[in-house]
Amino acid sequence: MAEIIKINNSTWRIEDNGVRIFLLCGSEKAVLIDTGRELPDAKDIAESLTSLPVVLLNTHADMDHTSGNGAFDQMYMSPAEEPYYREKGGAGTVIPVREGDVIDLGGRPLKIIDIPGHTPGSIAILDVKSRVLIGGDSVQDGTIFMFNKGRDMAQYVPSMEHLLTFSGEFDTVYPSHGTFPVGPDLIPKLIEGAKKILAGEAEGTPVERFGKPVMHYVFPYAGFFCDMP
Repeated sequence: MAEIIKINNSTWRIEDNGVRIFLLCGSEKAVLIDTGRELPDAKDIAESLTSLPVVLLNTHADMDHTSGNGAFDQMYMSPAEEPYYREKGGAGTVIPVREGDVIDLGGRPLKIIDIPGHTPGSIAILDVKSRVLIGGDSVQDGTIFMFNKGRDMAQYVPSMEHLLTFSGEFDTVYPSHGTFPVGPDLIPKLIEGAKKILAGEAEGTPVERFGKPVMHYVFPYAGFFCDMP
């Protein structure tokens, strides 16, 4: 069962079996960020917390972030993510959002930042006035999945470096997995670890995930599951 935790009077996090989604409210509408792993009723949960109309914004289209998408006729998503979303049977109309786009909830602007790598169209969302970054799976202290089709560690590094250019605009990161919250100082550490993996300087352990052999790299601050070298 999902655990609903109020962050403040206009923000909630919903914990769903290791995945975290968020509800953000402005004065005119609310946005549900992702719909979880086992939450086909994610929209109902959101609407029980606010009387505002609720729209959906997906950080990316992994199946543990889209379980409740079917309750929405449309959702905001990076156009680079839509093919991946459709491959997994995703329904509904995708409203494309790109780097620099702003979704205004009514006095609460959300800025879109493109961070491909974990998936082709992963995005981060900057809650401008709250100085909070919602980083999806890409910024977390758990284990980041970087194996199988669509994952690209070589793209992940410049995306995280790009994210650093916004570091003066946020004080806190809300990740989709792992510890909540984390600090912006995690981002350069993730870059360091990813670069070591790419350079062949990190020591990994072969493990199996979803029936596939992958390499597990563990650092003091986070981990990565990667394709076998």
